[in-house]
Amino acid sequence: MPLHQAHDQRALIARWRALASAARLRVRVLTEVKGEKIIYLESTRRKDSPDINYLSAGVHGDEAGAAWGLLAWAEDNIATLQQQAFVIFPCMNPHGLQGNTRVDHRGLDINRRFHLDDDPISGPWRKIIAARRWRIGLCLHEDYDAQGCYVYELSQHRGSLSSRILEECIKGIALDPRRSIDGRPSRSGIIHRRIIPSDLPGMPEAIELFQLGCPITLTFETPSEFSLDDRVQAQAAFVKAALHHAMNP
Repeated sequence: MPLHQAHDQRALIARWRALASAARLRVRVLTEVKGEKIIYLESTRRKDSPDINYLSAGVHGDEAGAAWGLLAWAEDNIATLQQQAFVIFPCMNPHGLQGNTRVDHRGLDINRRFHLDDDPISGPWRKIIAARRWRIGLCLHEDYDAQGCYVYELSQHRGSLSSRILEECIKGIALDPRRSIDGRPSRSGIIHRRIIPSDLPGMPEAIELFQLGCPITLTFETPSEFSLDDRVQAQAAFVKAALHHAMNP
């Protein structure tokens, strides 16, 4: 992916649309904001599956490695997309990606608004989530302050699924060595929580997804100051490893 296309959201979505037919994915419109459609892709004839995989990127527009990493995984895994059930949000914040900014077209951080039924983006998103049964939720992000890759895992499992996943996707970028990330204890690049924090200014996507019934959500972060190619490869490798372990626990 050429560096000059990193924030070309129309090029990104054009490739997703081209991928949809081969992967047997139906392209749907979540909503339209300021002339830009926010799309999602859904496996055909699998809406009622008890094991739907949720994939999302592009909530923050200044985290291009996550959005292109998700596409890179998808283009290399057509068979998996055909065989399993998916709902994929490839770019939740098209105006933010185009403008290389964290906020959306309103100047708001979408990732603090997923609890709102009356929000034009999170409102229709919540209806989609509540109507389906999920296996796992993967939310792809990047972090300006990160010193390596890390995962925020939210689940009721005592053990951490993330430790096995990270072993398979840290070849290009090492794990973040910090013992505290965003005020949360971290160990070997993993923040594992079973209880939802009470001090949040608003509900992020992964937490609201968990509260709406997804049994495990993983928020993967790559360091946004590192090489774009390395970040894209790390994101793609994370999705591949996470889905493998979710399907083969």
